Amino acid sequence: MTMRLVVVSAGLSVPSSTRLLADRLTEAVRRSLAETAGAPEVEVQVVELRELAVPIANNLVTGFPPPVLEEAVAAVVEADGLIAVTPVFSASYSGLFKSFFDLIDVGALTGKPTLIGATGGTARHSLVLEHAMRPLFTYLRAEPVPTGVYAASEDWGGSGDPLTDTLPDRIVRAGGQLARAMTASAEARATGADGTASPLAELRLT
Repeated sequence: MTMRLVVVSAGLSVPSSTRLLADRLTEAVRRSLAETAGAPEVEVQVVELRELAVPIANNLVTGFPPPVLEEAVAAVVEADGLIAVTPVFSASYSGLFKSFFDLIDVGALTGKPTLIGATGGTARHSLVLEHAMRPLFTYLRAEPVPTGVYAASEDWGGSGDPLTDTLPDRIVRAGGQLARAMTASAEARATGADGTASPLAELRLT
């Protein structure tokens, strides 16, 4: 069995802490899937929104997606699992991030296991996961896993404080949750389940 994991990164700089967080989350999902029974093959596709900024703007004003943007949207819609990471601007997701997901039809992500992440300069913006990103993906009818991961600038260095140096633990926990949700969703499809039961139901009990 092969699973398709699509990673959407809205980082604007090179290198980008947003892309770094996306890569760490991707590796955590890979490792968790490798530890599951039957260890599926994992195909990873990264969608860098920085490279699609002009096609996204053109689509918004013309209503017609260029092929490269159409392919990116199709990859997200058809994925078995989605990781979506954005930098925080003005206490919310970036405009580029929102504009990309505005192009996806409501219902196209129904039931899709999704891991949300965000980066920012200060930990004071960490609630962006719950007040902006989780409502966005719930509106799109995706299934965000319980753990979202926010990384502030100080999270990358490590201060030696066991109460605050938790980024690696959060990445592993979130990656494991997405891997289990992807596996449960794939098993439901394989057995012909009607999809009315959320694959996240088990996660909320563990």
